[in-house]
Amino acid sequence: MAITEISTTCCVVGGGPAGMMTGYLLARAGVDVVVLEKHADFFRDFRGDTVHPSTLELMHELGLLDELLKIPHQTVSELGGQFGDRFLRVADFSYVRTKCKFIAFMPQWDFLNFISAQAKKYFHFHLRMNSEVVDLIIENGIVKGVKAKTKDGELHVRATLTIGADGRGSIVRARAGFEIEDIGAPMDILWLRFSRKQTDPAQTLGRFGAGIIFIMLNREEYWQCGFVIPKGKLEQFKAEGIEKFHRRITAIAPFLDDRTNEISTWDDVRLLTVKVDRLKKWYRSGLLCIGDSAHAMSPIGGVGINLAVQDAVAAANLLFHPLAHGYLVDHHLLNVQDRRMYPTFMTQTMQVEIQKKFVKPLLHQTTELKPPFFAELLNESAILRAIPANVIGIGFLAEHIHTPDVNALPAID
Repeated sequence: MAITEISTTCCVVGGGPAGMMTGYLLARAGVDVVVLEKHADFFRDFRGDTVHPSTLELMHELGLLDELLKIPHQTVSELGGQFGDRFLRVADFSYVRTKCKFIAFMPQWDFLNFISAQAKKYFHFHLRMNSEVVDLIIENGIVKGVKAKTKDGELHVRATLTIGADGRGSIVRARAGFEIEDIGAPMDILWLRFSRKQTDPAQTLGRFGAGIIFIMLNREEYWQCGFVIPKGKLEQFKAEGIEKFHRRITAIAPFLDDRTNEISTWDDVRLLTVKVDRLKKWYRSGLLCIGDSAHAMSPIGGVGINLAVQDAVAAANLLFHPLAHGYLVDHHLLNVQDRRMYPTFMTQTMQVEIQKKFVKPLLHQTTELKPPFFAELLNESAILRAIPANVIGIGFLAEHIHTPDVNALPAID
């Protein structure tokens, strides 16, 4: 079968939040972009669905916020956890200095479809679904594009810059030979869902008991749940049987007792292997990694999507001009890493500390659980709850839109 070859200024690998946002912003600024997504659509269950105030603020800056919030979603203005019969508040987003003082829970496929629809308004944006990147095109040590498999045969995309935004299992970073710093995580997560009744509690988020961490996200018609297990223990859980798993769940969330049969086999459970890692170097000539391709985050705080979007904004801000005018050099790619390494390092450091001092001990605890001191302290002080709200909702370095909109620029005679 013949090889199809196309050329573009920027080839983005991966149609997740980082890839779609990068493609949209660069095309909006007049840079020709091809985004390659290996799946036929964006519909994947048990993906992160949290849209934080920092991302909502970017939508506001782009003039898209009102349209985005027309998509069905739920909002949470406080975060907390259930410790036995006590609910402790730990973060209050009313103190966040953004237009939206809440986290929006929105299916990721809806968010990606929304960004795709906005991007397709620009002549320079090209999205190719069913296009799985399998290798890089490297000439004289410089990345010149990618090779992809499609339903019509092999596709070669030659580009001035290739951006790897293809997630924690990135083929781009593997083929580029980047060195990965594995920071580690003591847990994995079992994703599952239960139907929701009107008599159920409202948004409970974290439920904590001796040896159990159970995350519950209220999606109106159903609960999206994450059962946290010690790293690599799925086979042990399976060997104990699905009935014991049911008992673990009802021990921490008794109101689900009449619905455990909705998880009838282990096929109803999806494993998320938690990774925390980052590249020591995010780029080489002609190539840059962002989002989970550059730094896989722990699910603590649900900040991964929002860090990926912030990476995309920083990359577009720093690269649109050299790409548009044809003078991109390695130093421009280094600038992106330098800017985004600080919030990456700080966020992962915070996550690792929580993993070490709270998650790991709790997963192995067998005695009655007492709420940790920090949770008690936050629950008692509204001012202190502003600190985690800003760290989770905004992060350690907020990006803002500095790219132009070519459709809004005046015509030049």
